[in-house]
Amino acid sequence: MDEGKEPAMSPTLVSRNSKLQLPMSCDPPGPHNPPKQLVWVVFGATGHMGRSVVKAALAHNDLVTAVGRTFENTVSIMQDWHMPHSQPSFSSVDHKSHFLGLLCDVRVRETVDVVFQKSIAHWGRIDVIANCSGYGVIGACEDQDEYEIRNQFETNFWGTLNIIQLSLSYFRNRPNGEGGRYLIFSSTSGALGVPGLGPYCATKYAVEGLIESMLYEIDPFNIKATLVEPGHVRRDEPDSKTNPLPTFGHFFIKPASEPYAGPTAPARHAQRMVQWLGDNQPTSAVKAAELVWQLGHCSFPPLRLLLGSYAVESVRDRLRSIIEEIEDWKHLSFVQAADGSIKAENEENEIKEEREEDGDEMLDVEDGVDEERNTGKPDIVLRQEEERMSS
Repeated sequence: MDEGKEPAMSPTLVSRNSKLQLPMSCDPPGPHNPPKQLVWVVFGATGHMGRSVVKAALAHNDLVTAVGRTFENTVSIMQDWHMPHSQPSFSSVDHKSHFLGLLCDVRVRETVDVVFQKSIAHWGRIDVIANCSGYGVIGACEDQDEYEIRNQFETNFWGTLNIIQLSLSYFRNRPNGEGGRYLIFSSTSGALGVPGLGPYCATKYAVEGLIESMLYEIDPFNIKATLVEPGHVRRDEPDSKTNPLPTFGHFFIKPASEPYAGPTAPARHAQRMVQWLGDNQPTSAVKAAELVWQLGHCSFPPLRLLLGSYAVESVRDRLRSIIEEIEDWKHLSFVQAADGSIKAENEENEIKEEREEDGDEMLDVEDGVDEERNTGKPDIVLRQEEERMSS
């Protein structure tokens, strides 16, 4: 997935790449697990990854509701959004009958609900919901005002929660326990802090906590959820030159205040990274979208799917640093015994509590055994003698 800059390729060609496949442990679609035609609802369909996910699903003959943002698009644009640039590579399928273009603002629950109502009315069902929508501000935490921070939470966290809460009952009540599938696009920023993206990272951390907790709640209903964490992704579709997206995508750059304005200021790390990468991000959006399509069809999806070498290496390094930090400081939470062994403090406390509550009798018996050996009298007899003497 991370290779030198390749010629643009269509989703159809990528889908035929036998090497680009999820692990067999998740039972990906293939000869042993023939894919069924699924109905997708893709929020943020006109964004960076959303476009590629929609086109990958259409290339595999799935049915797709592509949801654009109300403040960027119009209904007429969304109705034919997939046609001008994607048609050459999808000529084998009548995609007019496989595509439904809608608009919504994920921050507004009513508009999200309308998307689900219209999708069910149009297709008769929904199988996979992918949330590719997102918004971020690049700038120091101190520089971002309340409106900008709240807007990131409203879009990234509350938008995700709106989508889930308005669709869970539908998935839960589907006949024959068919359930459903959530593919929630998070980010490596949901696993590690990035200077210049503090509030954005906070929203992604919140999304990760939400999905990981919810996973246990919805499993009995055959509803699955996966957090997709892409690294630096480039658009490499055939129409990426004629139909470009802004370099900063869904991010707004906040002008730095004087304390954070230096060319090497840590708070400007995210901005420098995006400017340095430009359109040369190492991870292919087309290949990533193919794996996301497989994720929608596999039998045993993972909780997290990291896409690209940057995502894997950065998250793995972050986890290593956490483990190292835990090891360095664990002696503050553990008790070292006389023999040099280490026991958890809570284990020691539990043992002490057990001895205080129930262990007195055990200790009395053990003491009684010793006294019995010395006096020849059982412990209970000794106690009776002591009581008589005291009275």
